[in-house]
Amino acid sequence: MSQTATAKFVAMSDKPKLKGFACDFLSTESFSHFRSPAYAVFPGFCDVHVHFREPGFSYKETISSGSRAAAHGGYTAVCTMPNLNPVPDNAENLEKQVKIIEDDAVIHVYPYAAITVGQKGEELSDMETMAEKAIAFSDDGRGVQSDDMMRAAMLRAKSLGKMIVAHCEVNSLLCGGYIHDGKYAAAHGHRGICSESEYAQIARDIELVKETSCAYHVCHISTKESVDIIRKAKAEGVDITCETAPHYLVMDDSDLQEDGRFKMNPPLRDKEDRFALIEGIKDGTIDMIATDHAPHSAEEKSKGLEGSSFGIVGLETAFSVMYTKLVIPGVITLEKAIELLSDNPRKRFGIPLGNDFSVWKLDEEVIVDPEKFLSKGRSTPFAGEKLLGECVLTVCDGKIVYNK
Repeated sequence: MSQTATAKFVAMSDKPKLKGFACDFLSTESFSHFRSPAYAVFPGFCDVHVHFREPGFSYKETISSGSRAAAHGGYTAVCTMPNLNPVPDNAENLEKQVKIIEDDAVIHVYPYAAITVGQKGEELSDMETMAEKAIAFSDDGRGVQSDDMMRAAMLRAKSLGKMIVAHCEVNSLLCGGYIHDGKYAAAHGHRGICSESEYAQIARDIELVKETSCAYHVCHISTKESVDIIRKAKAEGVDITCETAPHYLVMDDSDLQEDGRFKMNPPLRDKEDRFALIEGIKDGTIDMIATDHAPHSAEEKSKGLEGSSFGIVGLETAFSVMYTKLVIPGVITLEKAIELLSDNPRKRFGIPLGNDFSVWKLDEEVIVDPEKFLSKGRSTPFAGEKLLGECVLTVCDGKIVYNK
């Protein structure tokens, strides 16, 4: 399969046979003529935003468990965020993670290095010594508050030929919030996170990108204003891409329940935000889907909306959620879904496809059961839902890494 390979559908009643772990199809059908029962073969998915928690927090997830969960979801490449212990803010700390990846990962795992020391936003990390092994630089989980610090980071990243990948959040606007500052928060007495806390920092960063010419990517956008700002920047020729996550496309704050599995950062926003994100997907403003897979222990997610840790898992449900809730209803095409899940993230981050693919039974109904996840994390807002699409095989570098 080429770097921009799209799906092929196999009209067969049995699982496609694989010769030497490479696809050998007796027949294929176009998207428009596809009929079930059939198996679909997709290029390996690529998620540029996951948390595998190791080193430092292996009770939440490990490189081994996270990479196996990714393979279960059809992913063959992921980029791991740097909120670890120790933080990969120098070559020695980054090497600790790289060694675990080399020993334990079953798919391709590309680590981020931190933008600032300890992700504290006060001093640039040792970026030069980490540039060779880091996929890019990010302080994910924290927005870089200082304009001067972000400017310096962009200039340094530009000189190293690396991208800045930004979690955009203005701390002074958070006000102790933990869900969207909308109708649900008002009705249930919760403290809200305003949309401006996200889009204001995106707007700031875009001005810095214009000044520095740094390649720039925005993490997990969730607001209609973010979509508008990024759309305008792209029209102006700014070197910017962005991602959103499946849950922001198919859920909003009207779906909230008093349960920690509905708590993530950024939070589920308003219906208008969700609709704007969908339009951003359709018109190319939003370049890719990332899960922000963020596992926590059961205890950490058992304290309701206010007390639970931010974050949900998503690698093992991402495709099925998108296929069931966006592709089947005709909101986007299957070609578009694969572009968002594989082609675009690989192009932007320079991640090769190689001999990586997954095989799916698209007409298989699956009830989301977190106890069957390969991830250590169990917290998902989709628990108990019926979805279509089951991954039956994932191949990475020509080797089977998941087989149902």
